[in-house]
Amino acid sequence: MGQDHSIIDEDTPPKTLSSRSISAVAEYILSGRAKRIVVMTGAGISTAAGIPDFRSPDTGLYANLASLDLPEPEAVFDLSFFKVNPRPFYVLARELYPGNYHPTVSHVFVRLLAEKGLLHHLFTQNIDCLEREAGIPANKIIEAHGSFASQRCIECKKEFDGAKMKEFVSRGEVPRCEEEGGCKGLVKPDIVFFGEQLPKAFFDRREMVEQADLVLVMGTSLQVHPFAGLVNLAEERVPRVLFNLERVGSMGSQADDVLVLGDCDEGVRKLADELGWREELEEKWRGLVGEEEAERQLQGAKKRVEALHDEVAKLAEEVDEVLHLGEKREKEKEGGPVNTLSPEDMPDGEGKMVNEVNPGGEDSAGIKSSVKNTDITKTVEVSVETTNASNPENMPDGEGKIVGEQKVGGEDSLETKSSL
Repeated sequence: MGQDHSIIDEDTPPKTLSSRSISAVAEYILSGRAKRIVVMTGAGISTAAGIPDFRSPDTGLYANLASLDLPEPEAVFDLSFFKVNPRPFYVLARELYPGNYHPTVSHVFVRLLAEKGLLHHLFTQNIDCLEREAGIPANKIIEAHGSFASQRCIECKKEFDGAKMKEFVSRGEVPRCEEEGGCKGLVKPDIVFFGEQLPKAFFDRREMVEQADLVLVMGTSLQVHPFAGLVNLAEERVPRVLFNLERVGSMGSQADDVLVLGDCDEGVRKLADELGWREELEEKWRGLVGEEEAERQLQGAKKRVEALHDEVAKLAEEVDEVLHLGEKREKEKEGGPVNTLSPEDMPDGEGKMVNEVNPGGEDSAGIKSSVKNTDITKTVEVSVETTNASNPENMPDGEGKIVGEQKVGGEDSLETKSSL
């Protein structure tokens, strides 16, 4: 963690793909060379489903838990607190429980890979069970941080009936063990809480990544370990494709890394277009979720894109303000007149100056130069990161990612260390 991964020089040729592009990835798949595709998914794959995040001040799930008098929001996923007061967790569970949300087109794309015999394995950080609802075979899924798919007594470890669990959750009641002998222990879904072990299957099947001939990474910050380390297990010659709002982890540092930055579903649709699968993908997705839900998800995607554009526009205005201020100070120092920028002189959408402030003299070159080489791009990236990934090492993310770092003492350890 914390290691800096420099992006590959654009002059470095790929070793496996014909080019670092989405069309080259499609060409690679269609050629039959990609037969063992490993997919890694995180919060971003479920964004369009409408699952609320944890930290929005007014609408986040943590904000809605404030009335329950938690010592801190993260306590809802703390096993020690759960043993004392399980009610807050079950308030949360009622909101997140399977059946309340529908799979996205990204989920269905992974199902399509499975149906075509190309999916080697899916590793997900999400607890929402949307992979299962999308129709991805259960034996192809590793839910690294657990899920609502099963539940058991925290004392005797006896499994609890799923239908009964659903009834308890729908009523907002806390279930207890019904095992003969009077255990009466609290029942909890098999979601990994702070300090709990990750599923043994996660460690047993990591070799699947080593066997992969293509790795697709969708909607994850790659900051929560040990899950984040999976992507680095693939052989260097194996193409890795990132569908995410921003570059993360080591993605982009190898010769055959392809970065598809932006909305996750939009990126997946681009790949489906190149593969010639778009019509089949959309038909399966709409058939699964229904026309009304499909349109709701599409409208939500448009709003997210518009919000991102608004954010970039605001940042451009702030940069322009800085440019004005810098020019004004320079002129004041020189005792000369202060120029102001007309609308034609404003930076364009790519951060380049359209006109020069003072065409008559080289001394004003500080404003002439393109803004493209300033930190405006970095600023946009940082802003997006702040919006979409809040301290993932310290708590579950918007889709219920586990908090935890690998236990000091080895990657093979099943225990996770609480970061509370």
